[in-house]
Amino acid sequence: MGRVVGVRFKPAGKVYDFDACAFVLKPGDHVIVSADYGFSYGYVVTDPVPMEERESKTKLKKIYRLATEDDLRQKEKNIELEKRAHEFCLAKIGELNLKMNLFTVESNFDASKLTFFFTAEGRIDFRQLVKMLVKEFRIRIEMRQVGIRNKAKMTGGLGRCGREICCSAHMEKFEPVSIRMAKHQGLSLNPTKISGQCGRLMCCLTFENEVYQNVLNKLPKIGRTVETKKGKGKILRHNVISGRFTIAMEDGTDIELSVEDLVEQNKQKE
Repeated sequence: MGRVVGVRFKPAGKVYDFDACAFVLKPGDHVIVSADYGFSYGYVVTDPVPMEERESKTKLKKIYRLATEDDLRQKEKNIELEKRAHEFCLAKIGELNLKMNLFTVESNFDASKLTFFFTAEGRIDFRQLVKMLVKEFRIRIEMRQVGIRNKAKMTGGLGRCGREICCSAHMEKFEPVSIRMAKHQGLSLNPTKISGQCGRLMCCLTFENEVYQNVLNKLPKIGRTVETKKGKGKILRHNVISGRFTIAMEDGTDIELSVEDLVEQNKQKE
C-alpha cells in the first residue's frame, strides 16, 4: 500500500505531496525528490498517510532517496553560487541602469539553473542582462518578477510585534486583507501602524477577523438608541474583546454594559 508524505523546500513554503515509495519517513527527514526540473532538496513536514486518504487523485512524483552528506555539501555549494550570482547581477543592473530591485537568487539542486527574483513598477527589458548572466555562469537563467508581498515572504524580517513576519514564518499563501478588518478590531487607521514590511496591510489582521465579526454581530450598532435595564441610551463604542459596549444614558452619564443588560426587544441587532 502506497504512502504519501508532505515535503517543503523552503521555510514557510508550500507543502507538496510526494509518493514515499518504500522509504520509512518521518517529519524532519531530509530527502531528494524528483521535481519538474530535475532533482530538488527538501524536508519532510508531515507523517506518512495511506495513498487512499488523499483527496486529490493526481499522479504524484516520488521521493528519490534520503539526503546524504554529499547532498548537504552540494546544497552549501549552491548557496555560495547564489551569493556570487546575486552580487554579479546587481553590478550589471547598475551598469545597464535597469529600474528593477533584485532581492534574491535561487539555484536548483544540480546547479543547472539560476532563478533571479526581482520587483519592479512595470515591465523590464532584461534581455541584455540575461545575455551577461549566461556568459558569466554558462547555465540556464530565469528572471522572475514578483509582487512586494512575495518579496517580503522570501526575504523575511521582523514585524512590529518583534517576531518574524508571519508570511515568512508560517503562512503558505496570502489571504485578502481589507481596511475594514482594522476597523472591526478598533485599530488606528494610520497606514504606518497597520502596514507590514511590504507596505501593504498586515496579514495578521485576518487571523482574528472572524472572531471580531462574530462578536460584533451580537452587539448593537454604534449610534443606535436602545432600552436597557438601567434606562434608555445611545451606543457610543464597542469593547469587542470583552463583548461589551459603552452607552450614553439620557442623564448624561456613560456606562459600560453587556447584551444581557438590554431589555428583551433590543437584544437582536438591527
